[in-house]
Amino acid sequence: MTAYSFLQHLHSGFRYIVLALILAAIIGAFIGLTGKKPYTNGNRKLNLFAMISAHTQLLIGIVLYFVSPLVQFNSETMKNKVTRYFTVEHWVIMLIALALITIGHSKSKKAATGEAKHKAIVTFYLIALVIILAGIILIPRS
Repeated sequence: MTAYSFLQHLHSGFRYIVLALILAAIIGAFIGLTGKKPYTNGNRKLNLFAMISAHTQLLIGIVLYFVSPLVQFNSETMKNKVTRYFTVEHWVIMLIALALITIGHSKSKKAATGEAKHKAIVTFYLIALVIILAGIILIPRS
């Protein structure tokens, strides 16, 4: 197994952990928000683990970016949908989503009430999740 193949499988498989943690954080925050439940240490840890997993996925992706044969810097890059996606589009989409997750986590830490903490997580993590799923769906298949 080559380094590229290993990193590709790691990055591809780890996304399910990231998605599961983000979804769990959103569901937990939504339940807390709608049920007017306090923001617990368990909520804080789940939200933090979701953010850490997303940052870990970014680090794996950065390494993969530099070893991938799909990332090319030449005159044909923008003409080919696969190389354009992996060279430009994918990392920009995912970086925007990661920024939203980080902002949401930061806002939840600074919020004064449990309701505001839950609302920050639901809002920012949900927008980030939609962006992540759109980025995955947009992957060219040829």
